[in-house]
Amino acid sequence: MASSETTRLDVARREVSNSRATRRLRRTGMVPGVVYGGDGEPQAFQVESRQLRLALSHAGAVLDLSLDGESSSPVVVKDQQRDPVKGQLLHLDLLRVRLDQAIHATVTLELTGVDEAPGVTEGGVLEHVTREINIEALPTEIPDAIVHDVSGMEMNDTVLLEAVTAPSGVTILDDPAETVVATLTPPRLEVEEEEVVEEETELVGEDGERVAEAEEQGATAADAEQGEAGGE
Repeated sequence: MASSETTRLDVARREVSNSRATRRLRRTGMVPGVVYGGDGEPQAFQVESRQLRLALSHAGAVLDLSLDGESSSPVVVKDQQRDPVKGQLLHLDLLRVRLDQAIHATVTLELTGVDEAPGVTEGGVLEHVTREINIEALPTEIPDAIVHDVSGMEMNDTVLLEAVTAPSGVTILDDPAETVVATLTPPRLEVEEEEVVEEETELVGEDGERVAEAEEQGATAADAEQGEAGGE
């Protein structure tokens, strides 16, 4: 689904400072960021974290950014830096865009119908290999995600990007014939267990043959001794 609607985001200019001041800013509930690109100079800003979360959750690809209450301009999120443990947003990069010019973006590739795939119902393992793809589109035509149905995948199938249909107005930039989207393979654990069982069976069989051989030789020797004793 294309993101044709925009959400306003009001931010305040800030002076670029050292890391200690930036940490202090975050402790007050603010998130630092920078906007760049287009005809303007790079500008550092700060925005209240709760307001930013709401804007990002309701926004499509395009935000209407207003610095210190000035007239807004369209921007897209270029990068988000998050705390690897807590997941909180630490820094936001925004890119100024023109709504009539296509831009490059990265979008999520979602798979549907996984549980219905014949190979999965037979116990196979479906691996989602490529989760993001690079596209080109107008800012208002960038989809929240591109969805592909894998409900027809059989055991040992491989889906390439060439099987994925892009929405109207969207061009996929990754190599369609070389990019693997998903694979469906037999369950590895069961295969390994079967191999171990077969190997153990072979070893037992070999030992069994050796034991039978020894018993036969022992019996032959015993018979010979009894024959000699009888002759005496």
